[in-house]
Amino acid sequence: MGAKGYILKNAIEVDLTRAVMALAEGQAYFSPGVSHIVLESMKAGTFQGTSQDPYEKLTLREKEVLQLIAQGKSNKEIATLLNISVNTVAVHRARVMETLNLHRTAELVLFAVKKGLIQP
Repeated sequence: MGAKGYILKNAIEVDLTRAVMALAEGQAYFSPGVSHIVLESMKAGTFQGTSQDPYEKLTLREKEVLQLIAQGKSNKEIATLLNISVNTVAVHRARVMETLNLHRTAELVLFAVKKGLIQP
């Protein structure tokens, strides 16, 4: 999301020429087939546009790890509860922090409280 142009593999030379010219002028260009796919998915309600809420970008497992961190569980306790390795918990924690743009555990806890994942 954020691409300025996209051409399908089966595009004809005219599409390529139009795309290069449009992008050179600072405009966007998408193959007509791409526009059709996007419009159809929007009509069907399946278009996955950018979410304003970074929490929605987390996987189910990352959300579980976030909630357990906010409850004060250690990585070892989380690993035992979810039947995963401590290293996997650490990876999930790092991804959660990166996705939410948070840098300390206290920020994770505050985020979880604001989100209603735990009670203060």
